[in-house]
Amino acid sequence: MTERSRMLQGLREWFWQDWLWFPEGMGWADLESRDGQVFSKSGDLWMSLPIALCFLVIRQIFEWKVATPLAALLGVREKVRVHASHNPSLESYFRSTSKHPTQDEVKSLSKQTGSSEKQVHRWFRRRRNQERPNLLKKFREASWRFTFYLLAFIAGLAAVIDKPWFYEKEEMWKDFPKMPLLPSQYWYYMIELGFYFSLLFSVASDVKRKDFKEQIVHHVATILLISFSWCVNYIRAGTMIMLVHDSSDYLLESAKMFNYAGWRKTCNYIFIGFAAVFFISRLVLFPFWIMHATIVYPLTLYPTFFGYYFFNGLLMVLQCLHIFWFGLVLRMAIKFLPGNNIVEDERSDKEETDDSEDGDEEEEKERKTKNGPVQNGHLPLNNNHRKVD
Repeated sequence: MTERSRMLQGLREWFWQDWLWFPEGMGWADLESRDGQVFSKSGDLWMSLPIALCFLVIRQIFEWKVATPLAALLGVREKVRVHASHNPSLESYFRSTSKHPTQDEVKSLSKQTGSSEKQVHRWFRRRRNQERPNLLKKFREASWRFTFYLLAFIAGLAAVIDKPWFYEKEEMWKDFPKMPLLPSQYWYYMIELGFYFSLLFSVASDVKRKDFKEQIVHHVATILLISFSWCVNYIRAGTMIMLVHDSSDYLLESAKMFNYAGWRKTCNYIFIGFAAVFFISRLVLFPFWIMHATIVYPLTLYPTFFGYYFFNGLLMVLQCLHIFWFGLVLRMAIKFLPGNNIVEDERSDKEETDDSEDGDEEEEKERKTKNGPVQNGHLPLNNNHRKVD
């Protein structure tokens, strides 16, 4: 055995020491299957990877065979986008330098292309809009997540509703860590973990939102939380955490679906329900019931240990994200004020309004006044600027 192998072996042995992950007097030996009782094993987590790959395949089929026809049924219509005119100089700058040029850069590009600064600004707005995902892509993504979160919530509720720890938080730690694994817990864990792995794998191709970094942190923290709670048999608490999170997500995704379809009142009513459930589940039940059961109650049973701090540290990360997202929920709720007809996802990278569109006619009139009548269908100056539908 080489020196490097010995170092890795020593590090592995130190990392899996009982005192790190369990209260005093308990350890990995307590999780050995015996007398017909099965306990969670770290090796079981590998099952989540093929499940994640299956989710990626199922998602493609679902979006093609289910979400796309559903979008047509609900009347999802694409907004007509005005394409940026062909301009090699601006296109080269857009691809190689910046999609958001500064004012000084706009002035320089204006001189290079012989276009006005207003035209350069408009060109970049239109060009950026061309790269934004269309409504159909957003609708299909929301449909997929709505379907999973709804089914996961129903399955999770069915798995725990008849268990004593669903009603009494003290039952989460009864007989810990010698709590036998139930088949329903196994599949609930593997499917949830596989789904979050699939989200992590597809994050580059999904619609990028303003909270992209927070989403990555959330996915990683969730995967670590699910994996760690599985390895050390915090499964009862883990199932409750997953259930609380699944309880509101499907409402948001359904509100987004109706938003993209233009069903404004339906979207608003669903969003009201989502906001209420989100607040109760993430800012009331999660911190004051579940986190109380994982932070306060264990102190009455065992002395603190590293695993206690690690697990609750991950829960604190999730709670910070909950507070951040509830701020976005409040911003969306402002859209219910008089004069606002629709709720939009504040996390979305919204399509820029081409404010020059409204002024196109005025601008054209100005140029007609300055440059005379149109010649052969084109203005005498800046003929290269045109709208392409």
